[in-house]
Amino acid sequence: MSIHKEVKKITTNTLLKMKAAGEKVSMITAYDYSFARLFDEAGIDVVLVGDSASNVMAGHETTVPITLEQMIYHAQCVVRGIDRSLVVVDLPFGSYQSNSDIALASAIRIMKESGAHSIKLEGGSEVVESIQRIVSAGIPVMGHLGLTPQSIYKFGTYNVRAKENEEAEKLRKDAKLLEEAGCYAIVLEKIPAVLAAEVSQSLSIPTIGIGAGAGCNGQVLVMHDMLGINNTFKPRFLRQYLNLQEQIQEAVEQYIKDVKSGNFPSEKESY
Repeated sequence: MSIHKEVKKITTNTLLKMKAAGEKVSMITAYDYSFARLFDEAGIDVVLVGDSASNVMAGHETTVPITLEQMIYHAQCVVRGIDRSLVVVDLPFGSYQSNSDIALASAIRIMKESGAHSIKLEGGSEVVESIQRIVSAGIPVMGHLGLTPQSIYKFGTYNVRAKENEEAEKLRKDAKLLEEAGCYAIVLEKIPAVLAAEVSQSLSIPTIGIGAGAGCNGQVLVMHDMLGINNTFKPRFLRQYLNLQEQIQEAVEQYIKDVKSGNFPSEKESY
């Protein structure tokens, strides 16, 4: 019997047990009540209220513009649809980088105002003090290393990170620092699969990969990408399970035809 199926409620401790048992963690993003409810009922382990809402919900080019208030709103909607999954919320750009006091205040707001179970933030040694402060306050923290989208203007590209020895070594050290600071899990984004597997094996906490190979202890995808709601984004790491963009467009086109022709509503669909 898998740990996933045994527990009634997924917690941070559940993920640690899954790592120890060699059971993979499933994680997907959600931003509203309806999809959160569907994913929870399907049995997903972790629902991430990602700052990717800036892209897929608000239409921004990067994750940078989304605000703390907007993240809290999306988290509130998601939490209402969850019975079993662990809900993690991204701290958005500008809500934690300047100092640990602001980081702690931002994390407290998310937890109190949304009812979520955990927060996630990007970075390594630069944010360790903030992680320690947040964890000390009783708030679980998920880390995020490798490609960190909030730093896209620094990187200037979404290419694979940590391919060179210097950056790879920093990532190894940062992963250990995050574990020691109290993170219960770490997202590894778009790094070489060999490095991700090495880091995963070196930690007692689970790693969640996105574009980081099968050696991670779990995987995460953005729902709009995985479900094919957005067919313009097709990176190498993405497996698209549906083509909702095409299906939705076809359905709406048929609806328009039915309205224009007078075929909808029918007598059975009228009072």
